[in-house]
Amino acid sequence: MRFSRTSKALGVAAVLAMSLTACGGSTGGGNAGTAGGNTSKAITANGTEPQNPLLPANTTEVGGGRVMDLIFSGLVSYDAKGAIQNELAQSIETKDSQHYTIKLKTGETFSDGTPITAKNFVDAWNFGAAAKNAQLNSYFFESIKGYDKVSAEKSTLDKMEGLKVVDDTTFTVDLAAPESDFPLRLGYTAFYPLPESAYKDIKAYGENPVGDGPYKLAAGGWKHDTSITLVPNEKYNGPRKAKNGGVTFTLYSSPDAAYTDVQSDNLDVLDQVPPSGLQNFKTDFKGRFVNQPYAGNATMTIPSYLPEFKGEAGQMRRQAISMSINRQQIIDKIFYGNKKPAVDFTSPVLDGYDANLPGNDVLKYNPTKAKELWTAADKISPWPAGKVFTITSNIDGAGNKEYITAMANQIATTLGIKAQLNPIATFKQSRDLINSKKLTGASRAGWQADYPSLYNFLGPLYGTGAGSNDGDYSSAAFDAKLKEGLSAKTVEDGNKIFNEAQQILLKDLPVVPLWYQAVQGVWSNNVNTVQFGWNGVPLYYDITAK
Repeated sequence: MRFSRTSKALGVAAVLAMSLTACGGSTGGGNAGTAGGNTSKAITANGTEPQNPLLPANTTEVGGGRVMDLIFSGLVSYDAKGAIQNELAQSIETKDSQHYTIKLKTGETFSDGTPITAKNFVDAWNFGAAAKNAQLNSYFFESIKGYDKVSAEKSTLDKMEGLKVVDDTTFTVDLAAPESDFPLRLGYTAFYPLPESAYKDIKAYGENPVGDGPYKLAAGGWKHDTSITLVPNEKYNGPRKAKNGGVTFTLYSSPDAAYTDVQSDNLDVLDQVPPSGLQNFKTDFKGRFVNQPYAGNATMTIPSYLPEFKGEAGQMRRQAISMSINRQQIIDKIFYGNKKPAVDFTSPVLDGYDANLPGNDVLKYNPTKAKELWTAADKISPWPAGKVFTITSNIDGAGNKEYITAMANQIATTLGIKAQLNPIATFKQSRDLINSKKLTGASRAGWQADYPSLYNFLGPLYGTGAGSNDGDYSSAAFDAKLKEGLSAKTVEDGNKIFNEAQQILLKDLPVVPLWYQAVQGVWSNNVNTVQFGWNGVPLYYDITAK
């Protein structure tokens, strides 16, 4: 389950004693601005080329994620504020936060008419967890009993003992230990079901997936590097029913081009205004913009496998680089004040967020201390003569080139070294390079929450072996704190422990937190009021044309 901020005030044991039932609850995402719109006309939105074929357990980036969340449905989904709403779940019950019984609604089907059964969930989760399938989201199944065996290197096992099919509409999930956070995850992409037909040729399926969400991929709908066209799925019966005739994502290589297209009404929705538009977007799109914080942040990853950043000297260098960055100056000059400097590794919109963690002075601009730390590190292990500190980033994203260039200049000026942007043309190419674990310097990173939880900003990114752990960070002490937090009896108790885990990160700095994200989105004259969700993504299904 993914709880809203208000419902997380309840203790986990109390919340989970209640079942999620199919009746009642908010349908989410609605707004009066869409009333009376043209529900048969398709809309257009900006997008990026997905890094991988469209498989639930192998989609970890936003280009693929926004498509997956429209063509698939899981047990639950979330409204604009992150409040839980049932999709395929009739009920999710537990008495001890370790053993779950999940019942599905009857009569639900995939877009090709194939019935959705408990086996579709169990098989998909087992596929995602198995080492032999090398799925990037495998880490999300680590809580399930038996994951350690199927995910072990060179393991040939393909079934976790913690998953059992009871009948067509019922399955059970046994965790290795009680976890306060597990129910919050079940709306994430990794937990979507797959039809049996997917396994006949999984690669081909990923290019043309059959899903169960409010939309389906149009025939020949994925034109690589150009567009992805979705049409309504008439077999979908959930709370996110499409209020338009489809969504076409235009895959832009330049955010400025997308901004220009919205201005000229050639694109309907843009989910991130580029720096060139930040000064004037409120007047350019009077009455047609949003500017709101969401559960996301920006960081710079410094891989643990880089020799210059190992040991005590490496730790001091990371801290020196962090203190060399004048975050507020970059926010003011490049983003026109539309972000907030980070003081932790999570997001202020989450329950449990603490702006006063011990040790977070390392995230504050302090050029004098930065120079002292760099000099001290050089006495232990000298920085290689002539070496350039590079920051790898795609330059097709809004503001990446501008802010990283500015950040590199600050680092170079403060520390007296060479620092520069290593530009990569597209987001997909940059992710492929980062995943190869062959970087010779740092890399840009940004995280958009999968579900509203502190743990989601910690475990998947910094846990040993985690799927989104770009820098190969590994700390036994940090891993132990994560496990302790997950085993807490209440979400509140767990959050306190997760914040203790953050104190370890503040010393090690596997990444350098930069700022918290806010979404600046705009839309054309062709559509009605557009609503953005708690994670900064437009509620595409709720948009109607004029």
